[in-house]
Amino acid sequence: MTQANNPLHGIKLETIVTELVEKYGWEALGSRINIQCFKDNPSVKSSLKFLRKTPWARDKVEYLYLKANKLPLPPPKDDNRGSFAAKTRPAKVKTPSAKPVSNKTVAAKAKADSDSDTASTESTTPVNADIWGASSN
Repeated sequence: MTQANNPLHGIKLETIVTELVEKYGWEALGSRINIQCFKDNPSVKSSLKFLRKTPWARDKVEYLYLKANKLPLPPPKDDNRGSFAAKTRPAKVKTPSAKPVSNKTVAAKAKADSDSDTASTESTTPVNADIWGASSN
């Protein structure tokens, strides 16, 4: 039996929509599930037509029905649409913004670099110069 653990087995979509409308009304149903067919000129027939074509919307309606009738809820889905589990978003990577640099800033940095070069007693050979065979020995 493949439907043994399915609490919706044997319940028609029409029955689900009708019971939800009786319990909440169209306006409250439209506010709970943000679907246009519940908000703009709603009817059972138009809602059924939309829900049969749109799996993510049908999942939301079935979930609300299960929750309203205190039936066991399905496990969260792994897909990116219609899942009821908390969605995780990738962390944003901070990239340095390209800020315009004024001539004063460039001159100040150059002066600071020249001051530190004259103050140090180290040679001016680059740190990794010997890697490329350009050592001063």
